[in-house]
Amino acid sequence: MKGQVLRSTGSFYDILAEDGNTYVCKVRGKIRLEGIKETNPVAVGDRVVFENSRDVGAITEILPRDNHILRQSIKKSAHAHVLAANVDQVMLVATIALPRTSFGFIDRFLVSAESFRIPQIIIFNKQDLLDEDSLAIQKEAIAIYENIGVTCMAITATQDDVPDLKEVLRGKTTLIAGHSGVGKSTLLNKLAPHVNQKVGEISEFSSKGMHTTTFAEMFLLEDKTFVVDTPGIKEWGLIDMEEQEISDYFPEMRELRLDCKFGSKCLHINEPKCAVIKAVEEGKIAISRYESYYSIVLGEDNRK
Repeated sequence: MKGQVLRSTGSFYDILAEDGNTYVCKVRGKIRLEGIKETNPVAVGDRVVFENSRDVGAITEILPRDNHILRQSIKKSAHAHVLAANVDQVMLVATIALPRTSFGFIDRFLVSAESFRIPQIIIFNKQDLLDEDSLAIQKEAIAIYENIGVTCMAITATQDDVPDLKEVLRGKTTLIAGHSGVGKSTLLNKLAPHVNQKVGEISEFSSKGMHTTTFAEMFLLEDKTFVVDTPGIKEWGLIDMEEQEISDYFPEMRELRLDCKFGSKCLHINEPKCAVIKAVEEGKIAISRYESYYSIVLGEDNRK
């Protein structure tokens, strides 16, 4: 039988089969091929072939992926953790405060998606908690990201209806990510009350969210519309990217890099006649975006 992975708990997988039923399966040992540098060779969203049984079935084959979104494994730095496979778009829920989502974190998330040319959405949540200064920062951020083709929305998930967002999600599979406490579960419950995700609270001590989602899971919102809810992510580590290719995942740099004196070999750090550095100096590329790029290339800790 063929189906798609809805949920992974590490050992067991819920598979939505072509017959419309859900089956529980484990991975047959031979699938775990040598050389795979992923902590989870079978991910939510994977299309698989499996054998059904009365108790627990067996996944026998992973079908080719259209794409996947991954980040560096927390426990194994040389390995990647696949959050989801075969997605049409990704959506980052971010907050300017309580908790604060850094621009470095946002940019690393966008780079991961852009490396597979997966369209990106940023939802800035908790508008009701922002003062004038924070609203100004958010307005500037939205202008920066919309200018590079990222869809942005500003909402208060606990209060607002979200018809515009529902329309953006309709007919697609969307991965939803963000720090713990940014309101992912609240937003998901607003989009689909039948999902009924547990909502956490903000720690008074750290002003950060406490994890409520433990495993990635894909939900059906309506016909042909799926969302993948992921555990709250503290940091976003990139993996398997060469220095020279990183600027290709910054759309505003991608169009300029071949105009540099050293062409595709330019790292846009301190090289002479660099078109990217010139664009930053002229205000055509946002300083926050360049700082994120700089940190990624130099391997500095800008993941949080």
